[in-house]
Amino acid sequence: MRYHAPVDQTLTRSQLVRWRTAIFTIFFVVGLGFASWASRLPAVKQALDTDDFGIGILLLVMGAASIVGLSLANLIVARWGARRGMVATISCFSAGLILVGLAVQVAQSFELAAAALVLVGLGMSATDVMMNVEAAAVEQSFGRTLMPLFHAFFSFGTVAGAGAGIAMAAWQVGVQWHLGLAGILALVAGIVALGFVPKRDEVLDGDAPTPTRRERFAELAAVWKTPRTYAIGVIMLGMAFAEGSANDWLTIAMVDGHGETEAFGAVALTVFSVAMTVFRVIGGPLVDRFGRVWTLRILAVTAGVGLVVFILAPSLPIALVGVALWGAGASLGFPLGMSAAADDPKRAAASVSAAATIGYLAFLCGPPVLGWISHQIGILPTLWIIVALIAMSGFASGAAKPLATSTVGGGHRTPASGDRTGDRDEVPARD
Repeated sequence: MRYHAPVDQTLTRSQLVRWRTAIFTIFFVVGLGFASWASRLPAVKQALDTDDFGIGILLLVMGAASIVGLSLANLIVARWGARRGMVATISCFSAGLILVGLAVQVAQSFELAAAALVLVGLGMSATDVMMNVEAAAVEQSFGRTLMPLFHAFFSFGTVAGAGAGIAMAAWQVGVQWHLGLAGILALVAGIVALGFVPKRDEVLDGDAPTPTRRERFAELAAVWKTPRTYAIGVIMLGMAFAEGSANDWLTIAMVDGHGETEAFGAVALTVFSVAMTVFRVIGGPLVDRFGRVWTLRILAVTAGVGLVVFILAPSLPIALVGVALWGAGASLGFPLGMSAAADDPKRAAASVSAAATIGYLAFLCGPPVLGWISHQIGILPTLWIIVALIAMSGFASGAAKPLATSTVGGGHRTPASGDRTGDRDEVPARD
């Protein structure tokens, strides 16, 4: 195992640890807030006296606002800096959660609930970009891969939020109280955590000159002209489909495709989630050992093989083995794509925003597209499309090779003149 000294020598070890813990906290509370809302959808449906189509409209509104938030994130950073920007976006997210609860349970207004979800979507997605930018800076400062662990904390937050939702529903606690508490917790914990985030000139927190409006838009346009942005987007697109298809269609595939009960469908989804979370926890050392590119390639093969095993499985145990491989393989595509997009600290916000937009489009557009196709040919044949997308992601993995200024994802260092080590990131180094 290689060791890298921290890049940022201006911060003490304790300051770096507090910074890392602060970003862990933000990932956790964003996941908790999102899952708190998602876990109460049946109660929302009942309180608003709507149907599945109405809930779909609410989700679409939130999703559309999320895309806008992704696009605005780097402009927020350019205008206010990452720290102040996250204060604003976390406040927006938290206020949205509180207002959704009031709109659903007190006003019982579909229109007000939709308006509140605009705030949730805008705040959550913009925070998502900035917390990933900060997470990338933390891992660069520590000199080892930490991005998968940050995303594991988001997963921990969703588990906590879903668990709280189950408890609140069982205790018949109203949506307004549940989402109100979740919103307040996200706000307080997020604001306190941001107090431990250091000021950095790269995200305009320090004394760097503020770019003009023309310069801000030029930076945003520039990342969309870079082929690497699209290649990283392909990596994230394939793995976002792999993850999103499991979240939305795995239980149905177990029931309609393999003829199992709903209970076994829930078991399969649990196996997938546990496999994904475990590999996000242990993913950092894997990347540091094998390099970012080879890790993505190996996991793309793992996800593809697992999904093929699941599709063709003749029995439940084999199907669950396939699900576990599927979850493990899909675990690191999105976080490592974020890490690769943030390799250049000066353009991290714009690049992460662009890459995240491509990945989130897969999360938002994938489920309805797969649903329409499965209606025509069946759910298991439809999953072969995901196998092809995973393969596409694997072939694009070379784009995640760290840039010359990166110190993570395989220990890439700035090469001196004539030094070829920068071209060999994917070759594991040994002590």
